[in-house]
Amino acid sequence: MLETPALTPTIAPTSRSLVRGLVRTARPRQWVKNALVVAAAGAAGALGHDDVPVRISLAFVAFCLMASGIYAINDVRDVEEDRQHPRKRFRPVASGQISSRTAVVAGLIAILGGTGISFALTPLLGIVAVGYVALTLSYTLIWRHIVILDIIAVAGGFVLRAVAGGVTANVPLSIWFTLVVAFAAVLVATGKRRAELVRTEAGSSPRRRVLTLYTDSALRLVMLISVIGALAVYCLWAFEAPLGSGIPWRLLTVLPFGAAVLRYIFLARLGAGEAPEELLFGDPFTRLASVAWLALFVLEVNATT
Repeated sequence: MLETPALTPTIAPTSRSLVRGLVRTARPRQWVKNALVVAAAGAAGALGHDDVPVRISLAFVAFCLMASGIYAINDVRDVEEDRQHPRKRFRPVASGQISSRTAVVAGLIAILGGTGISFALTPLLGIVAVGYVALTLSYTLIWRHIVILDIIAVAGGFVLRAVAGGVTANVPLSIWFTLVVAFAAVLVATGKRRAELVRTEAGSSPRRRVLTLYTDSALRLVMLISVIGALAVYCLWAFEAPLGSGIPWRLLTVLPFGAAVLRYIFLARLGAGEAPEELLFGDPFTRLASVAWLALFVLEVNATT
């Protein structure tokens, strides 16, 4: 006697579940990366100038929109790969909560909205925004499949966020601050690759082809070089500030920055760097160091404006 296979009921998504799916696809927790737009202007001492705070806020919103739009398109591009991932299979597109068509339409609207805001603020920011979109979209299609270039492309996205902050505030960025962003971005990108490598070696999901070209020792070496570079250059940036009669707030930021970076490399060595935003929000030590750094950074900005 043949058994009749069980049928999985198909439930049409409600408008509420559709909204929830779109919000999850936008990944608001990852918007913290776009705080670099604000930090870059603050590092240049421009946040107290005229309408700069409003312009920086709009630039932040623009980059959040563009990033969310790119996430949506990436989820459609990687849907089959995500369905084999232990956590990513629960993403709205991979799980079927929203359709690929809906994700693409929403993503394009968000990208166009973000680039439109950028051009409205200043044409130069619009050019930076277009460069950011081109780099991040091409990363999904091309660079993520090429060893080393995948790490450089991810780091480039962070650097462009910092450049956007300087362009929006109409101030030149310190070369030291820009290098700090570059080194820290390489560290984060390398940590992600190592976490992927550790997970796939454990057999929890198939390994992407590019991961076969990396070795654990090589990734750990790159992480070490990135940490040394980030800490050294951050100290140079901190000592670049003139010492006045007040409290040297910028120098004090070296302590929580160094603590956060060293904590990250410790956790990344354990294979916990695949989702950096989870380390920021989920690890109490990292959260405390980040809050301390932010408080000192704000005090430094206020002292110089």
